[in-house]
Amino acid sequence: MVDKLIIKGNEVENRLFIGTGKFPDKNIIPETIEKSQSKVVTLALRRINFEAEEENLINYIPDDCILLPNTSGARTAEEAVKIAKIARAAGCGNWVKIEVISDQKYLLPDNQETIKATKMLAEEGFVVLPYVSPDLMVAKKLVEAGAAAVMPLGAPIGTNKGLETKELIRILIDEIDLPIIVDAGIGRPSHAAEAMEIGADAVLVNTAIATAGNPPSMAAAFNKAVKAGRECFVSGPGNVSDYAEASSPLTGFLSEGD
Repeated sequence: MVDKLIIKGNEVENRLFIGTGKFPDKNIIPETIEKSQSKVVTLALRRINFEAEEENLINYIPDDCILLPNTSGARTAEEAVKIAKIARAAGCGNWVKIEVISDQKYLLPDNQETIKATKMLAEEGFVVLPYVSPDLMVAKKLVEAGAAAVMPLGAPIGTNKGLETKELIRILIDEIDLPIIVDAGIGRPSHAAEAMEIGADAVLVNTAIATAGNPPSMAAAFNKAVKAGRECFVSGPGNVSDYAEASSPLTGFLSEGD
């Protein structure tokens, strides 16, 4: 069985996407990307300093990776659109992760503004990956708006709590005919594997890798977990039962019949 991740006609080789924020030293970003084997890397436009060579995050990302600039800092659809256009003009390509966040305590996305920004950018030829709270009706509106994928949060940004919204994500996986990429809150490789096991098409991990004691090593662990979780899903895991069921026959012992 051929199992490919296709986003808006583009084949993506690895189902682990990673971010570039929160690293203690930018110089470990290239090794981290290498160990992760990721081919989609996010970056915030406000962290790109085109004036200083050593501060420009783009210089730390391999040429064979798809750049996924995010609209971090946008509080309205209009601000998100402006950031996306600046990123494309700066040479970051036409992929964009839409983040519209006006809540500064929990950093939860504004789903309605995100739908609006998605429609505006999709109409201008962007490959739009919107970050949202998992909600079926919102996801359906994103499909209508022209989204290339839907990125529901697993838990609030940076919390490392894992799949707190698992059942809501499962509904999106079952009902939405677009790639579902779990973003935010994944803190352990086991969380990533869990997301893949229930059928997520990919996961995006930043904080858990960037703030680890050894980011490259943690990136390698996440890469293995994502691949294992996907293989589990594709293989078709066995049914869960409330009762014990022996894996070996309980009849025909040697003593029987004596």
